[in-house]
Amino acid sequence: MERTIKNALKGAKADFIEIRIQEGNSTGINYVGKELEGISESNGIGGSVRALVNGGWGFAAFNDVENLTNYVQMAVEQARLLGGGDASLAPIPVTIDHVKPRVKLDPRDVSLDDKHNLCKKYNDIILSHKDVQTSNVRYTDSHGTTYFANSESSLIVQEIIFCGITVLAMAKDGMNVQRAWESVGDLRGYGNVLGLEEKCEKVSRKAIEQLSAKPIEGGIYTVIADPKLCGVFAHEAFGHLSEGDFIYENERLKEIMQIGKRFGRDELSIVDDGTLVGEAGYSKYDSEGTPTQKTYLIKNGILTNRLHSRETAVKMHEKPTGNARAISYAAEPIVRMTNTYIEPRDWTFEKILEDTPDGIYCIGSMGGMTNMEMFTFSAAEAFRISNGKLAERLRDVVLTGNVFQTLMDIDAIGNDMSLYGGLGGCGKGGQSPLRVSDGGPHIRIRNVVIGGR
Repeated sequence: MERTIKNALKGAKADFIEIRIQEGNSTGINYVGKELEGISESNGIGGSVRALVNGGWGFAAFNDVENLTNYVQMAVEQARLLGGGDASLAPIPVTIDHVKPRVKLDPRDVSLDDKHNLCKKYNDIILSHKDVQTSNVRYTDSHGTTYFANSESSLIVQEIIFCGITVLAMAKDGMNVQRAWESVGDLRGYGNVLGLEEKCEKVSRKAIEQLSAKPIEGGIYTVIADPKLCGVFAHEAFGHLSEGDFIYENERLKEIMQIGKRFGRDELSIVDDGTLVGEAGYSKYDSEGTPTQKTYLIKNGILTNRLHSRETAVKMHEKPTGNARAISYAAEPIVRMTNTYIEPRDWTFEKILEDTPDGIYCIGSMGGMTNMEMFTFSAAEAFRISNGKLAERLRDVVLTGNVFQTLMDIDAIGNDMSLYGGLGGCGKGGQSPLRVSDGGPHIRIRNVVIGGR
C-alpha cells in the first residue's frame, strides 16, 4: 500500500497533496427487547485525496484504490479550478511512523458466537426485572488501518482497535416512561465489555426507581455535577466553542474568546488531550499527520489556547494542535476534540456534599443542545441535597445557562477524575459519531437555572 501511495504522489503538480486510505473490518450486534435485531460482520477499503492549488482545495473520495493516480489528478484539477482561495498550511514535522494498537484481548480473536452470547446474557439480565418493559443491548467492535502520506514526504500508518457496548433498560408506569443506560467504548480491547453484569442490574434498578422520582420544581439551584455530566459540559458547552474553525468564522465569538481573558477561578483548567493511550479519542497523529498533544484550553481560569487544524492555525496566527479529524476516508478533516475534560483539584465528593446545605445532585446526561454560549442539558438522574446529604430522587431535571457565566460559577472541583467513551460520539459538520472521551471530577456550580416539566 505504501508503494502505491508513493507512486501516486510522483509527478502530481500542486502546492500540497495528501492521501488517506483506510481498510478495516467491524462487528455489530443489536438486541431490542427479546429480539435479535441485527448481527453482522463487514469489511471495506476506501480512500481520499486532498490537493491545494493557489489557495483552493480539491477533494476526491473513492473505493477503487487501484485507480489512486487518477483520483490524485482529479483532486488537483478541482483545486486548480477553485484556486484563488485563502487556504494555506502551518508547518508540521515530516513524519515516518507505524502506530500499532495496544490491547490485551483483540476482539478479532473472539468468535462471533461468543460475542453474541455475551450480548444475550446482558439482555437477559435486564429483562429478568419484571418492571422493565424493554431493553437494548448494542455491541460494536472495529479494526481499522489508516495509511497517510503527503507531498511533504510524511508517511504514517495507524492501526486502531475499538470495542464497546451499550446496555439500556426502559421501565413504564402508565404514561410515565423512564430509561437508564450505561455505555463503555474505547481502544483497550475486548476486555472492557466483559464483566458488566452488575451494570446491567444497575441500569434496570435505575429505570425502575426513576418511575417513583418526584418531578422537580423549576428554579435557581446550587448543583453538584458528577464526572459524566461534568464531561458533557466541558465538551458540548465549552469545547466546541474552542474549535478554531468555529471561532474564525464567527466575529462575535472571536471577540469573546480572546486569549488571556479570565473565564473562571484559579482552580479551573479545561484540557483536550489526544495523547491518552486507550481512551476513545486517542490518536498519535490527527488526520493531517500532525502529532496530537495535551492542549490547555483554560489554565488556572485563563483562556490559553484553541484547537486547530493546519489551516485554522495559519488563519489565527497560532500553532497546529493535532485536532484535524475526519470520521472516515470519505470526509475531509475538520477541527474536532479528542479527550476533553476538566482537571481535578482537591475537594472530595463527600466534602463538596457536606459543604452544600441545599441543592441538586445531577448524574449523567440524557442529551441536550447548545446554541453559541447557551446550553441546555437533561440530567439522567438527580437527587435533592438537604443539609449536606442526598435526599429524595428527582426527575425531569433540565439545566440551562450561559457557558461563560457557568464557568465563573464553578466554585468547587473534586479530586475524583474519570473519563468516559462509549458507543456514542461527537457530531459536527455532518460527521457523526466521531469517537471521543470526556469527563472530569465532581464539580459544584452556583446559580444554575433548572426547569422541570
